[in-house]
Amino acid sequence: MSLDTTTAMPTNGRPIPDPVPNDLTLPQSVDVVVIGAGIAGVCTALELAERGLKVALCEKGDVGAEQSSRNWGWVRLSHRDPREMPLMVESVRLWKGMNERTQAETGYRQCGITFSVTTDEALKEEEDWAQILQEYQIPARVLPAPEALNAFPGLTAPIKGALYNPHDGRAEPQKASPAIANAFRMLGGTVHQNCAVRTVETSGGKVSAVVTENGTIRCSSVVVAAGIWSRLFLGNLGIDLPMLKTTGTVLRTDPVPDGPEGTFKFQDYTFRRRLDGGYSISGPQTGLYEITPDSFWLAPKFFPALKSEFTRLKFRFGKRFVQEMKLPRKWGATDRTPFEDTRIYDPQLDAKAIDKVYAQLQAAYPAFQGVGIAQRWAGYIDVMPDIIPVVSSTEGVRGHIPGLFVASGLSGHGFGLGPGIGKLMADLVTGAVPVVDPSQYRLSRFSDGSKIAPMEGILRR
Repeated sequence: MSLDTTTAMPTNGRPIPDPVPNDLTLPQSVDVVVIGAGIAGVCTALELAERGLKVALCEKGDVGAEQSSRNWGWVRLSHRDPREMPLMVESVRLWKGMNERTQAETGYRQCGITFSVTTDEALKEEEDWAQILQEYQIPARVLPAPEALNAFPGLTAPIKGALYNPHDGRAEPQKASPAIANAFRMLGGTVHQNCAVRTVETSGGKVSAVVTENGTIRCSSVVVAAGIWSRLFLGNLGIDLPMLKTTGTVLRTDPVPDGPEGTFKFQDYTFRRRLDGGYSISGPQTGLYEITPDSFWLAPKFFPALKSEFTRLKFRFGKRFVQEMKLPRKWGATDRTPFEDTRIYDPQLDAKAIDKVYAQLQAAYPAFQGVGIAQRWAGYIDVMPDIIPVVSSTEGVRGHIPGLFVASGLSGHGFGLGPGIGKLMADLVTGAVPVVDPSQYRLSRFSDGSKIAPMEGILRR
C-alpha cells in the first residue's frame, strides 16, 4: 500500500537532490549489489568500486531523496558517543578530500560548531566533552558566553558559555549523495533508480542474486543500506533489525546577507549556513514519534532510549498505526512490494513547531529578521535502541545469510558518518582489515545478550 504525503503550501515540500543519470539496463552479474542510494549506500558503492569490484547500486526512488537530503547537514565530532568516535574521525578525514575525490561540490566546509548551554552544570559537562575530544587531538574548548557569541554579532541568546570545536563542519545534503553516486558511475558502477529490490536469492546457503522489480542481478554479496526501509526488507528474509523511526522538521531560509559562517546550537534552535547563503534551521521541539505496531513489538529494546527522551519527543497515535498494520511483511520475488508503492516517503511536517523555532531565532538574532522562509520539510530518522548504527554482516543472528551485510540504523548521526561507514562496510565485504573495530556496530549485539544502552538522546546530533 502507498503511504500518505502532505504538502500544505508552496514553501512545504521535499528538498530535491542534484540529479544522477539513471542506468536503465541491469547488469547480468556483479560482485556486490548495494540496496539504497542514501549517504551510506553511495559511500559504500564508491569504496567498493575504487577497490576494483563490479557494483550495482539499486534505489527504489531517487538517489538521496529521503533522509540523506533532509538532515541538518552537520559533520560533527562533538557530542559523539565514544563508540562512534574512531569512525567519525575517519569520516572527517574522508570528508576533507571528498570534493577532490568526486570532482564535484559536496558542500563540505570545516566551519566549526558552537554548542551553547544555559546552566553551570551543563557547562561543566561541556568541559568533559572537550577533554574527550582532546584525547583525539581535536582542539575543542569551552568558551565563556561573550567569547562564544563573538562570532555571531547581535545574537542575544541567554547562555552561560559553549563548547566550540573548530574541526566540526557541514556539507550539503542535497549535493553530497548525488556527487558521490556520480563519482561511483565514473568508475564503471551502475545506478538503478526507480528500481526496488524485492528479495535476495541464495544458492548453497549463500547470497547468489537479488531480484528487482526490473529483473535479476547475480552477485555474491549484498549490502542493505535502505534507511527506514531496512527493517521491512530484512524482516522478509527472516532477519530482525530492531529499528524505529522518528520524524524531524527542518526549514531553510532565503539568503542572509553577511550571515555567520559558523554553526550554532541553542536549546531552542540551531542554524547552519548553506552554500546558497541561506540557513537550515531546526530545533529539538520539532521531533515527533508516531506510534506504530513496531512501537509495541520493540518496546523492551527501546525502553531506555524512549525513557531518556520522553519529555523531549512529541508522541502521536493516529492513521500511521493503521497504515503500517496493513503493510505486508512477507512477499515473494514475483510480488509487488511496499517499496514500489512508496518511491519517496514524505512524512507530514510540523509547520507550527518549525515556525515557532524560527520566530525564536528571529527574536534573538536581528540578522534573520525579515528573512523569508524558502522551504520546510520533514524526514524520517532510522533509530536503533542504543543510538548506534549497524555496520555489519548478518553473522550471529537468526536467519544469517553469508554474503548479506547491513549498513542502517544511522540514528540521526549518519550524514556525517557516511564516508566512514562506507569504508568500514567495504572492508567487511572484501575481507580487508577493518579501518576501525567493527564489533561496536555488529547486528548481533541486539540478540547475543549484550547490554544495550544509549549514551545520548535520539535528538542530539
